[in-house]
Amino acid sequence: MARVGSGDIDAWLGDLGLTPVERAERETVTSWDLLLDGRRRRGLWVTLILDPAVALVAWVHFAPPMSDAFRKTYRQLLRWNDELPFAKFALSEDERPILTAEVPALSLTRDEVGLLVARVLAICDLVHEPALALMGELRRRDSALAAGGEADPAGVALLERYAAQLGELV
Repeated sequence: MARVGSGDIDAWLGDLGLTPVERAERETVTSWDLLLDGRRRRGLWVTLILDPAVALVAWVHFAPPMSDAFRKTYRQLLRWNDELPFAKFALSEDERPILTAEVPALSLTRDEVGLLVARVLAICDLVHEPALALMGELRRRDSALAAGGEADPAGVALLERYAAQLGELV
């Protein structure tokens, strides 16, 4: 099987109706930043990172940085790690909750890229209400986005396209 390159991902994102906000290349690694709305969650930053020899990783900026007072949130993130297959929650160096999922490089196709992005959107939609209850800064950001107008339809279209493969996540 031939290795998938950044040009393939560019074309597949276009086929899927996804327009990156930014694209960057560094040596053999390429990244794409997407700003997507799910059914419940709006303004979700998803960074796709391709190392053609390893995998395509979806890195989701799940919430703003958290303070030390949020032990309940940390525990919930760990529970979600256990409950949700093929996805991991963690904290970045700046204490920002993140969600990651990946597809091995040898398995990459347009539909695997679409399913990867749809999966992280579906997970963010699924845990949206409990996350709002736990994270005040996320709740404030969500309220501001909801007041800002209509949601971008690309994320919801992706969720609908891959609903059958997402099973109980949607």
